[in-house]
Amino acid sequence: MDILEYSAVALSAAIREGKLTATEAMEAVLARIDEKEKDINAYVTIDREQALRAAASAQERIEKGELTGALAGVPVAIKDNMCTEGMLTTCSSKILENFVPTFSAEAVINLEKAGAVIIGKTNMDEFAMGSTTETSAYGVTRNPWNTDHVPGGSSGGSAAAVAAGECFFALGSDTGGSIRQPASFCGVVGLKPTYGTVSRYGLVAYGSSLDQIGPLTKNVADCAAVLEVIASHDMKDSTSINRNDTDFTAALVNDVKGMKIGIPRDYFGEGIDAEVKNAVLAAAETLAAQGAVVEEFDLSLVEYAIPTYYTIAAAEASSNLERFDGIKYGYRAEAFEGLHDMYKKTRSEGFGAEVKRRIMLGSFVLSSGYYDAYYLKALKVKAMIKKAFDDAFARYDLILGPVAPTTAPKLGESLSDPLKMYLGDIYTISVNLAGLPAISLPCGKDSRGLPVGLQLIADSFQEKKLIQAAYTYEQNEKKI
Repeated sequence: MDILEYSAVALSAAIREGKLTATEAMEAVLARIDEKEKDINAYVTIDREQALRAAASAQERIEKGELTGALAGVPVAIKDNMCTEGMLTTCSSKILENFVPTFSAEAVINLEKAGAVIIGKTNMDEFAMGSTTETSAYGVTRNPWNTDHVPGGSSGGSAAAVAAGECFFALGSDTGGSIRQPASFCGVVGLKPTYGTVSRYGLVAYGSSLDQIGPLTKNVADCAAVLEVIASHDMKDSTSINRNDTDFTAALVNDVKGMKIGIPRDYFGEGIDAEVKNAVLAAAETLAAQGAVVEEFDLSLVEYAIPTYYTIAAAEASSNLERFDGIKYGYRAEAFEGLHDMYKKTRSEGFGAEVKRRIMLGSFVLSSGYYDAYYLKALKVKAMIKKAFDDAFARYDLILGPVAPTTAPKLGESLSDPLKMYLGDIYTISVNLAGLPAISLPCGKDSRGLPVGLQLIADSFQEKKLIQAAYTYEQNEKKI
């Protein structure tokens, strides 16, 4: 069996059993990167020497019996908006082109404690603002299934790296679907946990009330194993939640008998591609055949999710991005006259068009005279959306639907029409507004051979139900 065909959990087991070494796994990944990266552009930064040193160190500790976990020795890619001590962290933006953090994100520290070995940092939409990984200052990432198409975003580099075999798993961040949508477009598994389950310490903030770190993996078992490692209570993050139910691998059970699954009619109306619709409904039939009770229902307020999300996210972004001013770190304009001019020129030259658009939108909705009309109203609708989900989960264990209305669009199609790009997030953003967990997993391909993603949504802190249903589908999809 080729090393790159192993799942993350299977690779770690093989390393711990002495069949392979962590160094061999890292060398195989680096060879694949050399082969594929010129076409995919999944990475912004790769530190080969450090990666090989870390792999050798992990191997030594595995042999001594110090590392025994399910991810020990496994090469991992980290999205470039998570701080990594001593390694460039750019958020795929010119304004952070020379930023090397002096600390690591808590999720990264947890992976390193478990013995996972960092390869490098993956490409993304600049400051996680975009749905295609085309707004990066370091070039577009391409979909490994068809390089004329986007990989999704903003965690497109992480999803593409997993799909292309350029890592065994990756971390992404999800503010409005930025793990699940690229997972769908690239045919991998992506999970956005309940808000507060994974520490946001060291994650460069976009929308602080919405952001959440999660895994992108080859299969559901890997997803559960990674989430189990990165989920932790962190005193450095005031939104971090202390949970005692994070043994997520215990939910890898092939059984959905009696599980109630609701399918929102609102998700299958105008705008959804017929091939996506058919693939997702076929996945629902697979779960029904395994004993799940599947029925349609009306989930209200779907049409209000996009304006609500972009109002809140842009407002928080305009506040979070104030710190990038060319004073303490990052890019600074070369020619300027006085402090105010330096601020203006640094931010004008350092930020890309999409980031500027969202900063301006956020500043507008927070401004005097418009705060009540837009931002306050958006917060009220956010609460109503959470109530609609609460009502749904009083009746159902899970909600099933598509991840995106279409499969991956061609490069250049979305950027020409930002509103169209925003509308592509219609099925994912409500999950962030309500702080819920959701998983994307492959459920087929369209006629062009591009992956289709199935989304399962659960109530807060019910990741185990998600993992159990996703694992059951994965185990039975080919048998139907």
